[in-house]
Amino acid sequence: MRAKISTPHRPHHHETAQAATVQDAARAGAGTPEAGRSAGAAPAPPRPPLTGPVTGEELELARRNHSAPLEALRWHLTPPGLHYTVVHFDIPDLHPEDWRLRIHGSLGHPLNLTLSEIRRRPRRTAAVTLECAGNGRGRLEPRPQSIPWDTGAVGTAEWTGTPLAPLLAEAGIGAEAVDVVFTGADRGVQGGLEQDYARSLRVDEAMAPEVLLAYEMGGQPLPPQHGYPLRLLVPGWYGMASVKWLASIEVLDRPAHVFQNESTYRYSRDADDPGEPVGRMRVRSLMVPPGMPDFFTRRRTLGAGPTTLRGRAWSGDGPVVRVEVAIDGAWAEAQVEPPGAAHAWQEFTLPWIAAPGTHTLASRATDAGGHVQPLEQAWTFQGMGNNAVQETTVDVRA
Repeated sequence: MRAKISTPHRPHHHETAQAATVQDAARAGAGTPEAGRSAGAAPAPPRPPLTGPVTGEELELARRNHSAPLEALRWHLTPPGLHYTVVHFDIPDLHPEDWRLRIHGSLGHPLNLTLSEIRRRPRRTAAVTLECAGNGRGRLEPRPQSIPWDTGAVGTAEWTGTPLAPLLAEAGIGAEAVDVVFTGADRGVQGGLEQDYARSLRVDEAMAPEVLLAYEMGGQPLPPQHGYPLRLLVPGWYGMASVKWLASIEVLDRPAHVFQNESTYRYSRDADDPGEPVGRMRVRSLMVPPGMPDFFTRRRTLGAGPTTLRGRAWSGDGPVVRVEVAIDGAWAEAQVEPPGAAHAWQEFTLPWIAAPGTHTLASRATDAGGHVQPLEQAWTFQGMGNNAVQETTVDVRA
């Protein structure tokens, strides 16, 4: 689907009278542990899905939050400048000399750590694939209103940091702990509620050995757009769980009520359906577009003869064990490379002798849990978890 962009662009007035009332209530708790939680203030009604041209607001979100071009799938590790980014509010201006990570709440020994103190903890580097939960949203019809992603909101990088579980143990986490809330330094308004971006995990999820407090990407300090100076990294989960610009970790002895868990990132059928929470990444594969593109339409052209089709596949529920590639509807088994890291994508390849004409290519992955990419995407109100089979049209010339 190719969406058109509507004109003219009008100034964006985000605060309605209703939203302002909700914000007044929320501001009373701004900067407190409850900021960013949905308890105590009803969020504004969600925007309804659209059919037709992309709006000015969607265009602005697309400009601020960039996806990776699919040719970047050639690299096992995505160059930092090509890795997808999502910035809900503004990129905060943080300085290591002033920054502290507060670990507090239901703990025996709360901590207040500098970046240097965190960097002195045991280091671990892991290659991890991250994908936005809304990847592919722009292909849905009607289109949920948010970042109108096509399919490139994904990337793989080597992240370096220190495991979270030992820090929580050092802070004296006890048997009464239920949930852990991670709050970033980025602040804004969403759903009519003024908030810091925050997400929560159950204690067992937060204590998983692969969960990191990351301060490097590709061996360098985190770029500002990727969470400098420190971010949470939750491998296997969609990217919304890996809170950037991390400022606070709060351990609760009761269930958390966090806006970004309860009002967004849900598999909902409509505005009134609470749905199920978004969690681990669904199995998916994407192909490197073969040949060369047309500048405007991006339609591909390829010379006839032998070529190799290739791409990447991943899942949050374990390694990918099978990838099939379809050429004009005929499926063939591709060669899948074994996992090089527990939470990083895997390359697949298939040799193809391209005959002159127009051909439709597709890929379909299966993970170790038996989950298979669907041929058609189940529609959700927020456009989450879109892992339907990708199709690419290629014109092969003699």
